[in-house]
Amino acid sequence: MTTQVHQLDDGAWVSVGDSRVVRVGDLWRLSGPFCGCEPTDLLAEGFVEVGVDGRTVEGRVAGQCVACGASGVTGWLALGRLDPHSGRFRALDDDAVRSTSPSRR
Repeated sequence: MTTQVHQLDDGAWVSVGDSRVVRVGDLWRLSGPFCGCEPTDLLAEGFVEVGVDGRTVEGRVAGQCVACGASGVTGWLALGRLDPHSGRFRALDDDAVRSTSPSRR
């Protein structure tokens, strides 16, 4: 089953199967390399790149740490998963801790 994944509105949204499913402007908790804060509370400002690794929809996000003010682009973050049977997208919970990785798996 093929599912389209792309970013919309200058990186403000991720679209999966022609539906807007994940947006920036939220505070995300990160674990992994971004700044010296652990965990990092990141204000997500824009999607730089999106893709799919198996059933996981991932993105690299530009943002700023609300504690120390560091800004930059994350490694690849899981945004949610595709159901293997229906192809429907399920986003991560808002309170999930997202692990960053510097490159695609």
